[in-house]
Amino acid sequence: MASFDVIFLGGGPAGYVGAIRSAQLGLNTAVIEREGLGGTCVLWGCIPAKALLEAASIATKVKKAAEFGVNVGEVSLDFGVAMKRSRDVSTKNSKGVEFLFKKNKITWIKGTGTIGAGKSVKVTTAEGKTETHTATKALVVCTGSRVKGLPQAGLELNKTTIISSDEGLLLEKAPKSVAIVGAGAVGCEFADVFNAFGSKVTIIEVAPRILPLEDEDSSTEVQRSFKKRGMDIFVGAKLSGAKAGKDSVTLTVEEKGAKQEIVVDKVLVAAGRAPNVENIGLKEAGIAMTERGFIKINERMETSVKGIYAIGDVAGPPMLAHKGEREGMIVAEVIAGKHFHALNYGNIPNATYCHPEVASIGITEAQAKEKKLDVKIGKFPFSANGRARTSGETEGFVKLIVDAKYGEILGAHIVGAHATEMIHELVVARENEFTIEEIDLAVHAHPTLSEAIAEATLDAMGRMIHA
Repeated sequence: MASFDVIFLGGGPAGYVGAIRSAQLGLNTAVIEREGLGGTCVLWGCIPAKALLEAASIATKVKKAAEFGVNVGEVSLDFGVAMKRSRDVSTKNSKGVEFLFKKNKITWIKGTGTIGAGKSVKVTTAEGKTETHTATKALVVCTGSRVKGLPQAGLELNKTTIISSDEGLLLEKAPKSVAIVGAGAVGCEFADVFNAFGSKVTIIEVAPRILPLEDEDSSTEVQRSFKKRGMDIFVGAKLSGAKAGKDSVTLTVEEKGAKQEIVVDKVLVAAGRAPNVENIGLKEAGIAMTERGFIKINERMETSVKGIYAIGDVAGPPMLAHKGEREGMIVAEVIAGKHFHALNYGNIPNATYCHPEVASIGITEAQAKEKKLDVKIGKFPFSANGRARTSGETEGFVKLIVDAKYGEILGAHIVGAHATEMIHELVVARENEFTIEEIDLAVHAHPTLSEAIAEATLDAMGRMIHA
């Protein structure tokens, strides 16, 4: 049995960042994690998936190389090599977190933890031994989330023909045909990867459009691009049947009253994630939960039990790594008795890394209308941007939703190359309550993709220059 100032139950983005910050603040810190450090993001999500997306981007660009005067001859694609590289990148990132733990003198307890009495944690180690550790100041629950199937639609994950994103990151070759069920960020990213490596891709989404949480213009732009690349897309669709065979799956899809059978080699279910809240002692500890099954917290990340905190996916949406990381920073400062800035949940950027990329912050145009807000829309297409033309990446736009009276940026939506990098100018602007006039005063270098942001602000003011 060992005693620490603070124990983090989980070593994902929320837990490991919180642990590092706690150690920086002088707290004796331990992290209980059964798998490699970094959690789903590093091992099974963000990092390996983006490595595959980078391979997909290169594959797509090479096919167009002749347009730039670069003749590469016949191009062959090897998904297995791309997958292996993505696993290597993932491993290096996880080892990087291990190095940071050693640097900051954080104890990594390898095993599975269950909350006990008085901020204690009972740990079953990787060797099967049982030990108990106690936190004198705080216990932080950050056990993350997991993929889930769709058993109600007959899509129980079997890890061979019906898979999740986890298995999708281990395939040694791209399937000849694949159906992606769920067209949120994960679904669209895998659709992009498989399409680039030659798979026949079918996307099935129950909502009226793909990327349903994004602005409708963003969804329309990506859907147009995907269809141009040969993907079949069913939206507002219902799965009324699913039959898994040894080497294929037969799906019955109903769209606009019409039924259609689709036979594919694999089905990848990308229909959301479930928080890991079972079998960790939450109920026994008396920790309150929300109606949606997440741990209930306040702005200090405190649960209903004194001395126990929760951060990351288990503490509720948005279930994003960067949201969990910031919660980790905050909880460390709270535990150490430092001043902290409450997290502005309305200013956390969304990022989807398919091609074209999609990024957003704040509200959509539809939400502005629902709230009956008086807004102006500023929009600029990348097809009119000089830098986009030079790179041959002219799909997409920058769109701003602006308060008509004061020029406050209520929402921003970018579709196009490097959208996930560009969005941060607008994240900073909203966090500091800049107006579009203040963005206009900032000179944007030419030629850059970021000039599209400047032009969108000009459009909202009725004086766009280049379109």
